[in-house]
Amino acid sequence: MDFGKNKTAKILLFSFLVVVLIFTVIFTSCKTGKTSEEEPIAEETDEISEEVEDDSGKKIDEDKITGMEITGDINILSGLNISDTVGNSRPIAVMVDNNTPARPQSGLHLADIIFEVVEEGGITRYLAVYSSYDVKTIGPMRSARIYNAEIARSFDPIYAFWGTYPEGYDIIRKLDMDVLDGNSDVIAYAKSGWRDSSRSNTFEHTAFMSTLGIKEDALEYGYSLEGGQSPLRFKIDAIDSEKGNISDIVINFSNKDSFKVDFKYNANENNYLRYLAGVPHTDYDTGKQIAVNNVIVMITSIEGPIDASGHMAVRTTGTSDIGKAFFFMDGNVIEGTWERTSVFDPFKYKDDDGNVILFNRGSTWVALIQDTNRLTY
Repeated sequence: MDFGKNKTAKILLFSFLVVVLIFTVIFTSCKTGKTSEEEPIAEETDEISEEVEDDSGKKIDEDKITGMEITGDINILSGLNISDTVGNSRPIAVMVDNNTPARPQSGLHLADIIFEVVEEGGITRYLAVYSSYDVKTIGPMRSARIYNAEIARSFDPIYAFWGTYPEGYDIIRKLDMDVLDGNSDVIAYAKSGWRDSSRSNTFEHTAFMSTLGIKEDALEYGYSLEGGQSPLRFKIDAIDSEKGNISDIVINFSNKDSFKVDFKYNANENNYLRYLAGVPHTDYDTGKQIAVNNVIVMITSIEGPIDASGHMAVRTTGTSDIGKAFFFMDGNVIEGTWERTSVFDPFKYKDDDGNVILFNRGSTWVALIQDTNRLTY
């Protein structure tokens, strides 16, 4: 054996191992070191049903899920990466006016989730929920209804509204929710709210708030700005070959054409452009048309008027066997169900096989209607 050659080989082998070790350490550090722009992790799951035990020791099944779910450092309402621009604050749920003198509204385009449901007189009203972004102007704001408050409670939010009727205050108190009322101090007065008479000739359509002001008011009342819960879990957008051709979702909330809604699919951006009463629904301050990444249509019981004031009754809880739902994303529709055990729980959205729905990252619009005949696509 040539000792010189053998010694050289050993030196080369040792040097190679050192380089590999250094590279491994650097790679591992980069992988585990979290930054504000870290990509979320998409994990493959296939109808996982894990058995767990409840408080009594009885075995129950966890929710099933299929597909690639995004996990990691993401916002609970939008699924977007937490960064310098995308936050993850406790949800702030705000009542927003949709009567014709209130249009166009401010701040809806920055909401993570918006619920829309019919009110007295056939009009609709919005519950806009914010967490990813701070918004300077939200409104015009509107008063709370019992079912709006029940929907808001599902997020464990700070709930901001502009007054309500006496029975409404009684119900809101029982919901054990952190609230701010811009109209009075019956519960907790939001002093950061303001009026802008230049926006409307009608006084009731001139009330506004901001998420920054709401947070300041919340701190004065000792409310936490952290926490909350979400009904949504997320996935990566579909590739082009898996996108569908459902181009227009039409929702008739009432017999009034001024509240008829279209969501037109934009395949290039993989989102849905919103039209209200046949025209683009735009933001007052930016002029941009509202676009969302997911549209949910929930079928529920809606009854009324139930009193002399014309108030409606809307069911916000129930089991999946009575809660039909349609989930639109990627130009496709998934038929399924919604369920919610109590007003303190988040909604659960599943397909007809009982699998949890995974949504695209971004914003989501949820419409509650009483019959499938009010939905066409």
